[in-house]
Amino acid sequence: MESGLRSVTEHVERVVALVAPLPVVRLDLVDADGATLAEDLHAHVSVPPFVSAAMDGYAVRLADLPPDGAPVTLLVTGDVAAGAGNGTGIGPGQAVRIMTGAPLPPGADAVIPVEHTSTGRFVAGTPRAESSVTLARRPRAHVRAAGEDVARGELLARAGTAVTAAAVGALAASGTVRVPVRRRPLVAVISTGAELVPVGGTLGPGQITDSNGPMLAAAARAAGADVVRLGPVPDDPGALRAALDAAVGPTEDAAGRPGPGAGADLIVTAGGVSAGAADVVREVLAASSPEAAGVTDADVATVAMSPGKPQALARWRGVPWLALPGNPVGAYASFELFARPAIDRLRGLRGAGKHLLSQGGNAERAVLPQRYLLGRVYLSLHAATAWSSPAGRLQALPVRLVDGAVEPAGSHHSLSALAAADGLALVPPDVEKVRAGDVVQVLMLR
Repeated sequence: MESGLRSVTEHVERVVALVAPLPVVRLDLVDADGATLAEDLHAHVSVPPFVSAAMDGYAVRLADLPPDGAPVTLLVTGDVAAGAGNGTGIGPGQAVRIMTGAPLPPGADAVIPVEHTSTGRFVAGTPRAESSVTLARRPRAHVRAAGEDVARGELLARAGTAVTAAAVGALAASGTVRVPVRRRPLVAVISTGAELVPVGGTLGPGQITDSNGPMLAAAARAAGADVVRLGPVPDDPGALRAALDAAVGPTEDAAGRPGPGAGADLIVTAGGVSAGAADVVREVLAASSPEAAGVTDADVATVAMSPGKPQALARWRGVPWLALPGNPVGAYASFELFARPAIDRLRGLRGAGKHLLSQGGNAERAVLPQRYLLGRVYLSLHAATAWSSPAGRLQALPVRLVDGAVEPAGSHHSLSALAAADGLALVPPDVEKVRAGDVVQVLMLR
């Protein structure tokens, strides 16, 4: 690693140490999708809660079916529909029409699918006039036992995992109404630079459209956070301090209502953290005037990665603040490697990334601990072509998939390359040349 630079792992560890899981709230299950569970959840009721039919057909007694599978004709005594009671039961020589999911009537211990009977099929809207049915023993009973899917008290979802749509279904079926989850984090995104114009604004001489702000806001939402976006902010310390104050709040509008950004749990800025004469973030972090009293725990670093070398972290009035570089690809890579693990911790996520060594080789050598890649897919793939990597720095290179291998998606500083990328190749600091056929680790973005 290049002398004097902080490793990516050390920096992400410092970032994660700056934040803590957010408080627990209780939400209606239907509103909890995407939130992180704060407690293990168990089934309140068994699923299904009663013995039920697994097929449309006839509920019968196995004792009435010949062991050799020969056809037999039974008296049809009634119907049981899903959502109804289980009827009056059946006796010897009897059968009951039954629909999928309906409770099995007393005395029955099997269901013969309708397509395996003389009836052939049930037709909606037609009278069920048959008084008897001919059927034969089938190899399966087509009966769901009570609790066959989920038993009462069974663990359904673990603390530290995100509530997925599938989990919502399982929890709803098992009687869960409200769930304890970590409050969803609010991330304030602030882009800096005198040259920046908001999206849709008119560009003047030397100006460009702010792309970092919308890009990082979208990335934060994808990471499970709510977002307030402030800026772009010019290269003026007073303007940046005002934006930071608006982020942490509370601020009020003319009607006395909370203003935008009030109560942010994390601030993410882009730009102004290098060593230039107008790098406003560094100026605010380094200031010692009473105006700058909001800054604590300031930590300006040069990190061994490319792009994304200039980084900083601090607290603004107690709220964690991550300062990312202004280079768009560097800002995005920094978000994925540093800001997203911070959001994961705020959300209370636990577990590990999914490191799939799909191509084998020697790429198991981790460039970033998997505990900071929660829920993300991290592949080991062959390089389809050769490329250079800066000595002593981890390279975060936008790459695209080509027949199961990867190649650079374009210039490593280009937004168009990032837009075309399927992932970020993470090349270790001690590798200066990736050759065609080498195995590289790829943090997938799609």
